[in-house]
Amino acid sequence: MRQEPPGAPVPLTRHLRVHEDHGHTVLELRGEIDIAAATEIAPHLDRVTARDGSRVVIDLRYVEFFDCSGLRLLYRARSRVLEHGGRLRLVCTHPLTLRVLKVTGLSQLLPPLATLDAALGRPGATSGTL
Repeated sequence: MRQEPPGAPVPLTRHLRVHEDHGHTVLELRGEIDIAAATEIAPHLDRVTARDGSRVVIDLRYVEFFDCSGLRLLYRARSRVLEHGGRLRLVCTHPLTLRVLKVTGLSQLLPPLATLDAALGRPGATSGTL
């Protein structure tokens, strides 16, 4: 069995790992984000986005497939974070997922960033909204 290195994100489901980094809660979505995965992820996402002033990063770099269920998760997360005075950033580099975000207009509401460093606002990070 493969051991995760110390400080590695904690897998909450097979589609979600969560860790804290520079005052942000980072949710790494993984694999195929469809209706079944969204059902697993939603309760964890809701818990994180319900906190007042939360700073959340959703990392889609490990996503292989992303459908309308994933879009609903992102839109819901954005709405909930804004309701509670928080901030939500998105990391995405997969060309097909970027296309879906652009075609649906979600990239205008939640501009995808190219790196986790840029989303965390780390000094010297290569920013760049895609």
